[in-house]
Amino acid sequence: MSAALFNRNPDLKRLWDEGYKVRVEGGTLVMLDVPYVNAKREVKMGKIISPLCLAGDVTQKPEPHTVHFEGEFPCNAQGRPLQSIAVGGQVPPDLHAVGPHHFSTKPDASGYSDYHQKMTTYANIIAGPAGQIEPEASPRKFWQPMDDEDSIFNYVENASGRAGIEELTARLASDRIAILGVGGTGSYVLDLVAKTPVREIRLIDGDDFLQHNAFRAPGAPTLDQLREVPKKVDHLRAIYSNMHRGITAHAVEFSTATLGLLEGVTFAFLCMDAGQSKRVAVEELEKRGIPFIDVGMGLELTDGKLGGILRTTLSTLNHREFARKKISFEERSGENIYGSNIQVADLNAMNAVFAVFRWKRYRGFYRDMEGELHSSFTTDGNMLLNGGSE
Repeated sequence: MSAALFNRNPDLKRLWDEGYKVRVEGGTLVMLDVPYVNAKREVKMGKIISPLCLAGDVTQKPEPHTVHFEGEFPCNAQGRPLQSIAVGGQVPPDLHAVGPHHFSTKPDASGYSDYHQKMTTYANIIAGPAGQIEPEASPRKFWQPMDDEDSIFNYVENASGRAGIEELTARLASDRIAILGVGGTGSYVLDLVAKTPVREIRLIDGDDFLQHNAFRAPGAPTLDQLREVPKKVDHLRAIYSNMHRGITAHAVEFSTATLGLLEGVTFAFLCMDAGQSKRVAVEELEKRGIPFIDVGMGLELTDGKLGGILRTTLSTLNHREFARKKISFEERSGENIYGSNIQVADLNAMNAVFAVFRWKRYRGFYRDMEGELHSSFTTDGNMLLNGGSE
């Protein structure tokens, strides 16, 4: 989306001038980083989405007057739902369920005169209670709009252009990636995938980000951040959303109750411990026809030195049976060196590199001469072995 659309239309430009973080996405007008209060009286961030009526590149009277809101159901400062803007007055039974929620309010029978009036009206209603709890909470961010608002990045990715590989990079752009498990290996997968132009990255993990995670994941959290005990997905999303816009965080354990989190996903990375959650994930990915890569790490301590094997397994629509033979669902018994929170960030990073490298070859970014479905790297002999082929 070119800045020319905003510069041409006074109602859109006024939103920018007043500091609202607004852009056009797929024919809709979106206001991002709108603070709201959830049922626990916590201040969160959501986004308001409105259909955008245009005649060429000129805005028309907003129709309909309703909007959608992505986030938990917004509440007043006391944690009671804003029922007055719910369509039909209907409030969902689970206020913590993430939208989109459908809202309706208008100034009078004639509706809104322009998009500035419409978007600021909803922003004031939703964000007002947040300002009562946190006075600095405001949807007016006074950000710096970019010319290329269609980019998935918050700033221009110009390395591909200098290298002359724009067409190769574009082969990754349509993917919607799910990363199930963002511990040691999964966090490094995110670090690498966030630097590609995939349309979306969904982080799925219900665990807290604790001190041992700081020594397994990329980056360096502060002591104050660790004291807050954030969810892994929230901590990592806050970091990588500085670069990549399409990251969503889902602080839940994957189970039969959360199968919908895979809706629309085109590729997945499984960085989960063996167990029932992993079995459910694999079965659902197979059912939906989604290709995925499963990673694994086995370590042992012998004669006072660590050794082990890193595994990367690709499961595609036509090769499910081979992958199933390589993926373990049985939880480890006995001494579990990795589960003791041993700090092996280098091996986590290497495991992630193997996984992302295989995904990029699968998508045709890198040359793929062998098309292996499985590989194992043995640390003590620096040996990489491939198995199976597409």
